Amino acid sequence: MESQRSFLLIALAFVSFMLWQQWQVDYGPQPVAAPTAAEQKNSVDSPPNTEDVPIGSTTGQTFEASNVQTGKIITVKTDTLDLSIDTVGGDVISANLVKFPVVQNSPESYSLLRPNGQELFIAQSGLIGKDGPDSKGRPTYTSTENSYTLKGDTLTVPLTLVTPDGVKITKTFLFTKGSHKIDVSYIIENNTSDSKQLQQFGQLKQSMLKEDGSMFMPTYRGAAISTDEDKYEKYTFDDMAEKGLKKTTVAGWAAMIEHYFVSAWIPPQDETNFLFSRVLQNTNGVIGFTGQPVTVKPGETAQITSALYLGPKDQDTLAELARGLDLTVDYGFLWMISKYLFHFLQFIHSLVGNWGFSIIIITIVVKGAMYPLTKKQYESMAKMRALKPKMDALKERYGEDKQKMQQAMMKMYKEDKVNPMGGCFPLLLQMPIFLALYWVLLESVELRHADFIFWITDLSAKDPFFVLPILTGISMYLLQKLQPMTMTDPMQQKIMQFMPVAMSLFFFIFPAGLVLYWLISNIITLVQAKFIYASMEKRGLQTK
Repeated sequence: MESQRSFLLIALAFVSFMLWQQWQVDYGPQPVAAPTAAEQKNSVDSPPNTEDVPIGSTTGQTFEASNVQTGKIITVKTDTLDLSIDTVGGDVISANLVKFPVVQNSPESYSLLRPNGQELFIAQSGLIGKDGPDSKGRPTYTSTENSYTLKGDTLTVPLTLVTPDGVKITKTFLFTKGSHKIDVSYIIENNTSDSKQLQQFGQLKQSMLKEDGSMFMPTYRGAAISTDEDKYEKYTFDDMAEKGLKKTTVAGWAAMIEHYFVSAWIPPQDETNFLFSRVLQNTNGVIGFTGQPVTVKPGETAQITSALYLGPKDQDTLAELARGLDLTVDYGFLWMISKYLFHFLQFIHSLVGNWGFSIIIITIVVKGAMYPLTKKQYESMAKMRALKPKMDALKERYGEDKQKMQQAMMKMYKEDKVNPMGGCFPLLLQMPIFLALYWVLLESVELRHADFIFWITDLSAKDPFFVLPILTGISMYLLQKLQPMTMTDPMQQKIMQFMPVAMSLFFFIFPAGLVLYWLISNIITLVQAKFIYASMEKRGLQTK
């Protein structure tokens, strides 16, 4: 039974550790404000780093960087994005998510991309290779408008460039109503007498100086990639600094991820692409891709395409964009179980229309499905509790002789047909289900700023009046009272008695959605335990 107690203690500590980790994600980092106009202008006035762009499969000198500081900022507004494009290189230097406020009901949109200082995070793209304009310095495109606004179903933002030898390049951003995906294309018109070879690249550059999380558990903020070998793989800033990424793959993608949101370059999925990473000036991490070289013969026109996604971790949308992109909703090693639980939670929400009630219903269903295991667990604990008088007698008889005490206990278990680990194995089988549901509630962007009832207006924020944490602490205390206290170590007894109090203190700072899930789970367990014990007493079995 002491083994079972130790296991329960470790399990609770493990869950506490994960809860603390996720609290750092939700409340440790401060929201990033949208960049100001002055900050955006500073990004244009600063000379471009010639190391910004990758090296193509074939290179050659094209532009000198003499005219690259004459660019301007183009603003684009759609129903989902409010972003800025720098005509120097045609890079997206800021992107605010219109439908996702920094805090609930705030008029300020969440800033995903930004060009300022230690918060630097931009999406760059261009053409490299032997005749690519980005092979040396960054070219300056021209635009007929300074601002664009989506008024119909689509919005086209064209940028044009004519190289010194007469090649016309039109870089076009295509925005679609209701979408966070941006289609990026290059129309290359070769008006010269020589063949031209170009190669597209797309990369995300982010400052590595921003601190997330805490000294206890830093939260993950960094890159992720997909190849034909691995659908999803994290690639940290340390990985970039230590070894660098160099992978050739069919299809694939490169992304920067954070809690709830993802930025990703998606190259043509029917071509072979090269994924790379670099660290610039020891401050900025870069993840990106280069596509296949394209040769444009004299007098011909060619088109090169890719896509840039800037938005929430919407699993259904991401799954349609590219293989494995939905895995940026990182459920950890239990992702397969979590995935199906999430779809079930989505289905429940489609019926009831409230994420709080959806959490309650899915918890009831899961606990109901796990009832046979719960029954075995509490029946075993009841049998152990019934053995307490015999256990006390053995302690009194053998005193400090631990070897004889252990032998006598094993004999007693055998005679009474009680498995001291009988309550442990059912709990062990249940834990993956509940941990998987735990990650669903914490990783799913659908629950960000989701309303419940009464004072709970945001399931991703803590309970403002601490009602749910207090009730959860009470429920944990009542569950603790149901456990058989057979351990002999006074310190272990005190720890187990103190655990509900400690856990309830943690719940004061956790998201309300998680606390709601835990509270409902505890209440159901209490009801099930009472029913199981009543059933055992009707059968003449001792439960106390």
